[in-house]
Amino acid sequence: MAKPKLDFSFVPQATNDIYYPLYFDESRYLILWGGGSSGKSYFAAEKIIYRMLAEKGHKFLCIRKVGKTIRESQFAELKRVCHDWGVSQLFKFPKGVTSELYIQCKANGNEIIFAGLDDQEKMKSIVGITGMWLEEPTELEAEDFRQLDIRMRGKTKHYKQIILTFNPIYITHWLKGEFFDPEKPKPNCTTVHSTYKNNKFLDEEAIAVLEGFKETDPYYYQVYCLGNWGILGKTIFDAQKVTDRLMYLRDKKPLKEGFFDYEYENEKIVDSSIRWVDEAGGYIRIYEDVKPGYPYVLGGDTAGDGSDNFTGQVINNVTGNQAATYKNQFDEDLYARQMYCLGRHYNNALESIETNFSTYPVKELVRLGYWNQFVREVEDKITEKPKKSYGFQTNKLTRPVIISNLVGIVREHPECINDVATLEEMLTFVRNEKGRPEAASGKHDDLIMGLAIAHYSRGQQTYEITEVNQDEDDEDEDDTGNEESFFN
Repeated sequence: MAKPKLDFSFVPQATNDIYYPLYFDESRYLILWGGGSSGKSYFAAEKIIYRMLAEKGHKFLCIRKVGKTIRESQFAELKRVCHDWGVSQLFKFPKGVTSELYIQCKANGNEIIFAGLDDQEKMKSIVGITGMWLEEPTELEAEDFRQLDIRMRGKTKHYKQIILTFNPIYITHWLKGEFFDPEKPKPNCTTVHSTYKNNKFLDEEAIAVLEGFKETDPYYYQVYCLGNWGILGKTIFDAQKVTDRLMYLRDKKPLKEGFFDYEYENEKIVDSSIRWVDEAGGYIRIYEDVKPGYPYVLGGDTAGDGSDNFTGQVINNVTGNQAATYKNQFDEDLYARQMYCLGRHYNNALESIETNFSTYPVKELVRLGYWNQFVREVEDKITEKPKKSYGFQTNKLTRPVIISNLVGIVREHPECINDVATLEEMLTFVRNEKGRPEAASGKHDDLIMGLAIAHYSRGQQTYEITEVNQDEDDEDEDDTGNEESFFN
């Protein structure tokens, strides 16, 4: 087939002004992000079709997380561009709706192939890629992107480029840290933010629908329509309150990061030896130094089957402010020792540690001599009489209560939350298909549960500031005189 004479003089008029300069952008990463109806995906298709016609020796790969979504998204957009530009006759498309997706340029043999990451066998056979388009990469994991980046190693005399198009509806996503962290900008990368206001082809009716959200759902308007980082979906916590607090804390650091060191003699921690060790990125983060005479509560969520984290949440019981957090995957004995030190540091805080999967941390605290622990009432299996035991149990009765309580606190007093990681968990704490609140697939809720337990347990700690007597004994004793009676 003879090579047709191509006239691209119509392209500036066919392209939104914000995108037109990007036809000439040769960055390895071209990030098109922002609000809905901004024409991001349509331009990605325009640029690929332009390069298919203007350059020779290309094999483009269009990717989405789920392959079956490609036909109605990327493939449809590419066909639409060909139709709108009047060049459909220059391309070969699959004939049937069940045929494997591909597009081939008849003039020079350039190809566009399509694949979903859910088809691993097909992905393994893909070679010779010179360019990619990732639609909605918010669906992908960071490792997915790394592997795709490596695969773009086809031979071509032209530049290689990965185009990413997405709405930033997930403020905690790896994409934000990868491409938008001002402290470590991605090299060889161009980012372009756009909204419906940049789409000159959008009709008045569509614009009116989008702008109507200003009044009916301002947060949705900010996130979806204006393309600001946020979260959309069935979140349990007030997404706007959480997002606003995250943005406020974005440039703020904890007062301290590190852990506690101590001397261990005769199977006990020597209280006088406990000292704080500063360590950047440490598993304990201090947001409020201990205040003499103030009561504190320390809630703990254990790691369960080992896939989760051990966590701790310290609350100032006078103000309700989050004073410190603990998060790691230590062994249970080391977790218990750090919780011991953390509790001692915060004026012998009331410790309330979950006992669902293991009672070891609670037992270890008792063995170490830490008696100021949350007490629950349980039924003795033998006598069927109520008895008291240390530790908090999360069950079908207590779980909804502690979560609802925390939801209300975040809604009314988001300023009490100082830890970014805790807030980020709240944005991925959603209702599942049965309506049960839980962490989204692949996410965690350990910090949330630790904080919920801490707030629920506050009633067993005083709310009063006590006068500090320098001469009084620091040892904590059980008020009943019978330490073991409260422990099972």
